[in-house]
Amino acid sequence: MIKRDGGSVKILGRDNSKEIRLIKEDVGTVFDNVGIPDCLTTRQIGKIMRGTFRNWNAGDYDALLKRLDVPSGKPFGKLSRGNKMKVGLAVAMSHNAKLLLLDEATSGLDPLVRDEVLDILNDFTRDEEHSVLLSSHIVSDLEKICDYIAFLHKGRLILFEEKDVLLSEYGMIHCTEQRLSELDQSAIKHKKITPYGVEAIVRRSAVPHGTEISPVSIEELFVHTANENI
Repeated sequence: MIKRDGGSVKILGRDNSKEIRLIKEDVGTVFDNVGIPDCLTTRQIGKIMRGTFRNWNAGDYDALLKRLDVPSGKPFGKLSRGNKMKVGLAVAMSHNAKLLLLDEATSGLDPLVRDEVLDILNDFTRDEEHSVLLSSHIVSDLEKICDYIAFLHKGRLILFEEKDVLLSEYGMIHCTEQRLSELDQSAIKHKKITPYGVEAIVRRSAVPHGTEISPVSIEELFVHTANENI
């Protein structure tokens, strides 16, 4: 929508200023605000999308709505926030898109439905030509399905790495301040001193063999990394 000032922008190998129609066919989007008119029913939405996308698959759309248990017949505006997100996902995944751009797409869903949505996204990415870019504050969702994780804090990219590398490279130790001071200080990513001792996130490879190291979650890494950058 915004014209570039210079350089080049390619999406799925296509120039975004010359082949925008084809790009839109290959990209499915779900934003925090789904953007569907409140007066439309799911059936009417399907009819409109059939005239919008060349590769619209009504069977896939109906199957996804049924799988996600979306009430039929209700106007979009009368649906709960969670059901609105489900309709947005069904639309995004029913026109043979290769890339899904999802902004807080699991927000407002109960845990069971979120788990179902993540399963659907996992099924989608089993095709090597498919990718998902997911923005979410629900870090556990990212940890379940993402191959790569990027952490933005106050408009800056402060962490970007393959998820499995993050989980294997870092760990948590609990010890005394004295014990922590004896370690290679470059191994310590973050530390927190409490009345009961110290907990620290460390690089596993840089601490002495035999040190007891607990697993660290992606969320703990995010929180500690953010504290470093405040």
